[in-house]
Amino acid sequence: MSDPETGRPIVAELGRPETPEETWARKDTARRARREHQTAFNLVLALIASLGIVLFLVAVVVRPDQSIDRAVDYRQVAEQADVSGATLLVPSLPSAYTSNHAEYQSGSSRGVAVWTIGLLTPDDQYIGMHQGIDANATWVADQLEQKPATGSRTIDGTKWTVYDRRDEGKDAGNNTYALVTTSGRDTVVLAGTADDRSFRTVATAVGKQLSE
Repeated sequence: MSDPETGRPIVAELGRPETPEETWARKDTARRARREHQTAFNLVLALIASLGIVLFLVAVVVRPDQSIDRAVDYRQVAEQADVSGATLLVPSLPSAYTSNHAEYQSGSSRGVAVWTIGLLTPDDQYIGMHQGIDANATWVADQLEQKPATGSRTIDGTKWTVYDRRDEGKDAGNNTYALVTTSGRDTVVLAGTADDRSFRTVATAVGKQLSE
């Protein structure tokens, strides 16, 4: 319905045509409503996109409790090491034993050349082999966190000093059990979380090479 005098449509709520100011206000209110709706819609889209990214990262990123395959050929590392006047130990172990670390340092903080191999046992426990060349008592104590020896044992003809901290539980960290032996210039520390069977396997292989 239009106003017969102005020809403008009559607004039912007002019973008369809108003034220019009322028309502008109505249109401005509609524009604001559209902007607010668009903003809310964009926010929902952004949240959905963010959630998608998070789900993707959860799906593809390796979780801390998953095992990471970092197989290292310690024999090859030993061959490539620049060593003078010493032979690095490369114990021959069953195929179920793997290595995740191998490094030769010509001089540690105690002035001792050190060859280290990180070994993973078949049941995913750890044994670190540390060969100190011309090592001193201070270096040995450092490897064992200054803990005292708890006994000794002979494995396949090689005598080892024992450092057993299994009764300490988690307080012992990664050195719950350790074996130490010295042959000539070489002092070997085996330390880790493995059981007696795995320590015996590694100690036997190391002892055979020391006696060669």
